Order: sequence, then C-alpha cells, then structure tokens
Amino acid sequence: MEKKQPNGLALLPIIIFLVVYLGSGIYYEYINPVEGGMGFYVMSVVVAFMIALAVAFIQNKDLPFDEKISACAKGIGDDNITIMLYIFLLAGAFSGVAGAAGGAESTAHMFLNIIPSGFAIPGLFIIACIISMAMGTSCGTITVLTPIAMSVANDANLNLAFCVATVVGGAMFGDNLSFISDTTIAATKTQGIEMKEKFRANFRIALPAAIATLILLVVVCLRNTGAQLEHFDFNFWQAMPYFVVLIAALCGVNVFIVLGCGTILSMITGILTKSLTVSTALSAMGEGTKGMFETMIVTILVASIGALMKEFGGFEFILNLIRRGFKSRRGGELGIGVLVSIMDIATANNTVAIVMAGPLAKNVSEEFDVPPARAASILDIFSCIWQGIIPYGAQLLIAAGIAGIGSITIVPFLFYQGFLLIAVIISIIVGPRRKAR
Repeated sequence: MEKKQPNGLALLPIIIFLVVYLGSGIYYEYINPVEGGMGFYVMSVVVAFMIALAVAFIQNKDLPFDEKISACAKGIGDDNITIMLYIFLLAGAFSGVAGAAGGAESTAHMFLNIIPSGFAIPGLFIIACIISMAMGTSCGTITVLTPIAMSVANDANLNLAFCVATVVGGAMFGDNLSFISDTTIAATKTQGIEMKEKFRANFRIALPAAIATLILLVVVCLRNTGAQLEHFDFNFWQAMPYFVVLIAALCGVNVFIVLGCGTILSMITGILTKSLTVSTALSAMGEGTKGMFETMIVTILVASIGALMKEFGGFEFILNLIRRGFKSRRGGELGIGVLVSIMDIATANNTVAIVMAGPLAKNVSEEFDVPPARAASILDIFSCIWQGIIPYGAQLLIAAGIAGIGSITIVPFLFYQGFLLIAVIISIIVGPRRKAR
C-alpha cells in the first residue's frame, strides 16, 4: 500500500468542524443563551459535520471527484462501520421497548428496596452503576435516578449537588462498561475487537475507581444520620430483560442475539404485565431506533471525512506528531487518550468523540504496539471521564435541569470521574514499555 505523505492541511475539515460546532455552543450557551435549551445542542452535530465534509471535498483539487466519492464509499463500507450501524439500530430498539415497558423504573425501585437503612448514597451509586450497565445509557439512568437523589438529599440533609453527582458517577461507570452502550459499540468496532475483550481491559481500570468512590461515599454516610427511604413499588418481570441482556453479554453471547432476544423478551413481558400493548411496543421500538439515527448519520459522515483525511495525508501528519512526542507504548496510549479527550471536550458527545478519534487511534495503536482491546478501553474511558465532567455535556445538563441547580455546582463532587482519571493514568504509567516500531 502506498504510504501517504504527511499533510497538515488535510486536517482542515476537522478544524472547521470544531470551530463551527464549539463556537456555536459557546455562543448559545454563554453569550446569547437559549431560553430553556442547551446551548451546545442548538447547532446539530450532523450539520457541523456536513460543513466539514464539504470542506474535505473541496480540498486536493488534483484528485478527481469520483475518486473522492470512491474513498468515502470504502470508508463507509468498512466491515466494522457496517456492524456498528446495525448494532446501533438493535440497541435503540431494545432501549426503546425496555424503557417503555417500565424496566428502568422497576429495576431502580427493586434495588432501592434492599438498600440498608442509612446507606442511601452508596446504594444510589451502585444502583446507577448496574442500571446504566443494563440500559447502556448514562442519560437514561440519570433521568430515572436524579429525582430519587433529590429526595435522599432532602431527607438526610445532604448537599443536593453531592447526591446528584453520585448518580452521575454511577451512570458513567455503567455507560463505560455496558455491552450495549453507544460508546462501547463505537470503541470496539473502530478497533476491530469483540466487546468482551474491551470489557476485560476496561474493568481492570474502572473497578478500582468505583471501589475508591464507594469507600468515600460510605465514609460520608457514616458521618451523617442517613436517609430513611420509603418503599418503592416494582415489577420484577419488567426488570428481568435488563438482567438477561446483562448476563448474556457478560457470558460472551453474540451481541446481535443478545439485543434481538432482549427486545423480544421486553415486548413479551411488557404485554403480559399490561405496561405495553402490541401497538405501543412497536411504537417504542420505532422511537428507540429513531434515537439512534443521528449517531448513525454522524458515523457515516465521520467515516467519509476520515477516509478523505487519510487519503490526503492527515493521519500520517498526526502520527508524525505523536512519533516526535512519544517513543514508547505508554506514549502511544497517552496519545490516544489526549486525542479522544480533545474531541469530547470540543463536541460534548462521547460517542461522536470516539467515532472521530477511533480510526486515528487504530493507526496509533498499530504504530506503538498497543493491543486493540487496550486502545478501545482507553478511548472509552477518557471520553467518559470528560463527558461526565464538562458542565455543558448532556449528562450534567440533564441532571442539573431535573434537580434545579447549576451544572457547574455538580462538578466538585464528581469523585468517580476523578478516581477513574487517576486509575487510567496509573495504568498507563505502570504498563509494559515497548518501543514504537
């Protein structure tokens, strides 16, 4: 294969995207705020990427338009991109019908009823971890659990921002590890690995961070009187599909089978428990898949932009920068972390950040001998850390909106994200050192 010459100008489309999207977000969030809206979501990420793609097509006039289209088609037609798109559809269908059946609320209420008296805060963290892993969405988990966190804060006379931050931390833990999360799908498929491989690499870093967070929360509870939680009604059968999906995924069952069976099981349990009818179940599946459309379109656009950037020498330019700055596997891992962190801070969307950084991360991992599972894990971890910290991200904005507080007030209490950052940096520092090829 012909080696492309490094070309910094090939990165112009992504720079244009960041300027347009980030500039729009800053303007509508801080300079001219939108009443009742989220400034960073006024400009559609799809529109921003369309502008970037147009710039990519205009570049390199020596390459015929038909060849540019061919390069895009090859990027979009990559096996991992195709698999990713299909999984997004199935994950959306499952999430839609399981949520409409009442599974999320029943799962949360079932765990809340077994929390020991006085340990509501550590309990909320654990519940958020489990529900987010089962649902595959941090935003959904935050929406379900934030009202309960508000009640706990009131009953125990605790800081509201602290209680809400506990839920956000647990939600990011589960989202980071879930087999059906957008971020997991994007990270594994851009690196060409199985989800269980990434889970094992990820779990070794996330678990110590979660344990450290839990210990800290228990200490806080021991210093306070604690909240007495009321009894919550739940239906075990509505919660069951989440557990089936989680257990099957952990056992290594093919993700298509897991999501397909989970969707059917959610429909059946919803109909039998009368929380759904056949028509509402089908509508919920449709709404769930609709929720994935933007992510799928972004994946297609980013694959096209990435293919053109690679064709014009942009990837080789970035690799040269990393080669000059880093000389070992540790440096390569840190380079991947920095790449996806910048993307997430700029886009306020961890899935988009991974889709953008994924192809570059794969090149870096090959250059610096970073195992693909390790690269996928670093992509997901760093994106989830920053997505769970930035006050203009959807997670903190949703939590703050429900709780009626400023998103910035939650940031100082995001202990899990802080511990996770420490854990991943330590894992990079103490990991085996190998020289780049």
